[in-house]
Amino acid sequence: MKKTILRGILAAGILLTGLSASGISAEATSKTEEVTVKIGVSPVPHEEIAKEAKEELKKEGINLEIIVFDDYIQPNLALKDKDLDANFFQHLPYLDKFNKENNTKIVSLGGIHLEPISFYSAKVKKTEELKEGAEIIIPNDATNGSRSLFLLEKNGLLKLKEGVKLPTVADITENPKRLKFTEVEAALIPGAYKDADGAIINSNYALGAGLNPLTDGIITEDKESPYANVIAVNEERKDDPILKKVYAAFTSERVKKFIDEKYKGAIVPAF
Repeated sequence: MKKTILRGILAAGILLTGLSASGISAEATSKTEEVTVKIGVSPVPHEEIAKEAKEELKKEGINLEIIVFDDYIQPNLALKDKDLDANFFQHLPYLDKFNKENNTKIVSLGGIHLEPISFYSAKVKKTEELKEGAEIIIPNDATNGSRSLFLLEKNGLLKLKEGVKLPTVADITENPKRLKFTEVEAALIPGAYKDADGAIINSNYALGAGLNPLTDGIITEDKESPYANVIAVNEERKDDPILKKVYAAFTSERVKKFIDEKYKGAIVPAF
């Protein structure tokens, strides 16, 4: 009887020793290993919004590594090459065009916020004051360039050929003030707009330069715009549960409150 008990104690000791040597314990198995998700963002407001989502994701054991880009090309290329898990900088029309031109399969998980584009000027206080032949700077990428022309058309400064989804300057059919258009990379416009009579600036770049579309913009895109900025991922990972948690954090009540309080209507939640 004593030998049987002794063998049982020895066997239990061997089992416990084996568990200890393998590093497995009840305490260890109850803990979830932290997962890192890399997301590429534009500086303002994307980086600021991502930092709020990062705090929300800590509850899920997810470390959001935020990588800042200063252009509209590299975040998608890095995502395509799987150097990123997701990105957050673009609206759907831009993403659709990028996919067609680059044969990529990047998809949207959903919208986060809208950045209304606005017309700014250091020389006039309203568009009626623009002189004949005034120079207007617009973004040189197709989606934001056409978006700028639509804004000017809506406010009576020109007319565009009907039915064109991405109109260019060549599609202007009426231009009463004979406005001259200069196309510049979007990120560079805030530093150049004072040299022209006016410019269309994306809100992320405007805010980064200390301009507010609500107080400084002469005309501004309304909240019905379809150009909400989205969380984008490679198509093969659109159902990834980790990335779905990332999207949930970006659309959390915490992030919504942050956008409302921080930007006071200059940027609005799209969820």
